[in-house]
Amino acid sequence: MALGKFWDGCEYTDGVINYNQDAHRQRIVNWCDQTAGLSGAFDFTTKGILQEAVAKREFWRLIDAQGRPAGFLGMWPSRAFTFIDNHDTGSTLNHWPFPSQHLPVGYAYILTHPGTPTVFYDHFYQEQNGLRKAIMELVALRRKHLINARSKVKVCKAAADVYAATIDDTIAMKIGPGDWSPKAAGILLGGRTSKLAASGPGFAVWEPEEQ
Repeated sequence: MALGKFWDGCEYTDGVINYNQDAHRQRIVNWCDQTAGLSGAFDFTTKGILQEAVAKREFWRLIDAQGRPAGFLGMWPSRAFTFIDNHDTGSTLNHWPFPSQHLPVGYAYILTHPGTPTVFYDHFYQEQNGLRKAIMELVALRRKHLINARSKVKVCKAAADVYAATIDDTIAMKIGPGDWSPKAAGILLGGRTSKLAASGPGFAVWEPEEQ
């Protein structure tokens, strides 16, 4: 599959990103459709929504009106290449940077969700806030539990202070300062109780207890 970049502006009102970004992500879908589905695209919709959610503690933004993830990955996950920053948005150009203090939270979202996540080179070697350690642990969990571009997400909670979801009924995750855990929510993973698998500033991921 090819990969392309269709960078179109998100929808804003008075400088604030709109909750509904359906038109924005539909334009990315249309762009991929013009390649007969042979090309994926960077998920700028998810980036815009996610960085607004973490910066302003508005995690309710991460679920759409149909209960799906709010970005392009919620419409066509197998063609969505998720990212936190690239050479245009971050690095030296810094046109639209992800809030640096929330980078571990951003990676906790994209590395546990469907789509094809990408890790920015600059971030991979950044030790601040335990970022490199968090990325390594999250990538290992994704591989261990076979999370992939077509994995299924069930959003369990999307409130101002917390977003929580299960993916493929094999891992659970939460981002944000709010309190949530699969055990407290009465959720089993693959029919088993859960244990904490990774955590860091503003995020936690659980996996099934070993039998």
